[in-house]
Amino acid sequence: MVRLDSGTVRGKTDADVIRFSGIPYAAPPVGDRRWTAPRPPRPWTGVRDATAPAPICPQTGRDEQFNPVVMGAEDCLYVNVVAPTRPSRPGRLPVIVWLHGGSFASGAGSQYDGARLVTSGDVVVVTVNYRLGALGFLSSAALDAEGVDSGSYGLLDQAEALRWVRRNASAFGGDPRQVTLAGQSAGARAVCAQLAAPTSRGLFQRAIVQSGACANPVMTKADAERKGVQAIEQAGCANAADIASCLRQTAMAKLVPVLADPNRPVTSERRDDPWGPVAGTRWLPQQPIDAIRQGSAAGVPLLIGSTHDEMSGFVLSRHHDLTAEGYAAQVRATFGDRAQDVLREYPADGFATPRSHCPQCSPTGAAGSAAARLS
Repeated sequence: MVRLDSGTVRGKTDADVIRFSGIPYAAPPVGDRRWTAPRPPRPWTGVRDATAPAPICPQTGRDEQFNPVVMGAEDCLYVNVVAPTRPSRPGRLPVIVWLHGGSFASGAGSQYDGARLVTSGDVVVVTVNYRLGALGFLSSAALDAEGVDSGSYGLLDQAEALRWVRRNASAFGGDPRQVTLAGQSAGARAVCAQLAAPTSRGLFQRAIVQSGACANPVMTKADAERKGVQAIEQAGCANAADIASCLRQTAMAKLVPVLADPNRPVTSERRDDPWGPVAGTRWLPQQPIDAIRQGSAAGVPLLIGSTHDEMSGFVLSRHHDLTAEGYAAQVRATFGDRAQDVLREYPADGFATPRSHCPQCSPTGAAGSAAARLS
């Protein structure tokens, strides 16, 4: 058992690590707290069970027949902690806080098992759930009027989780003065935003950006508000006397599919991030790359890399066969004048297919592993 600032939790030991799952780092953002800044969790008495993952944040997904479904629950602001049972060195251990990817529209901290990092690196690993899609990134003048910049809720969640880590890392043997913020894909872009956010200064001492570039611009406030207008119309709240109240009273199961992307039906493929960080707000005054260039971003050591073989996941998630011809067409569309160089280096018939590792899946074809090497 571990005593935290909000109460005591019970984890479970698994070989060389101890796991704590589903620990609240903020109060549930439900009802009137939907689209508000995160608040500290309510303290509890007794011992809270922390042996099973908490719900994932609301998102669209697919069932076993690949039909679109709504998954998750709004009460989702939880962290998972993995720590070594027998550290090989004395003193407090470094802490890695991991932000998952998923186009800011899907994913969860519980998808990632930090045990390998914990045992090989003698660290404490914390994985984070944060609000996704429009629930995390909707921008609207009606919400701005309440005093908090809309469009930043998911990023505010991440910052709140970092504050929780600062208060509670020592309970797990971690050092709150040695926190590395790391993320992959959308999580990497979130790390870039946290680097540039003035109010996140001091919450972490190092950063890792995997398969995401701080040079990629995030949405401007003006563009985010235009998308917000479209989303509010699709939610049926555009003509409401109180738009914010209408949005908060709309059932989550109805709201999430409508707001998955106001420019795209939920059954179509996503080709870019429909939601995400918004620049030009008090929380994120400028584009992350501009903050880095101008020296106003957090001056912490930064490691940048790419994730090996991650393209396999994108190929598998397409839910239809990708032929060699289709692979070549996508390479040409992606790489333009360099397409022939890529096809020469990564021919479709030169690699096995991820299908062999996922016989129940229905995608890919001969091009799968060639695509994997493009990551």
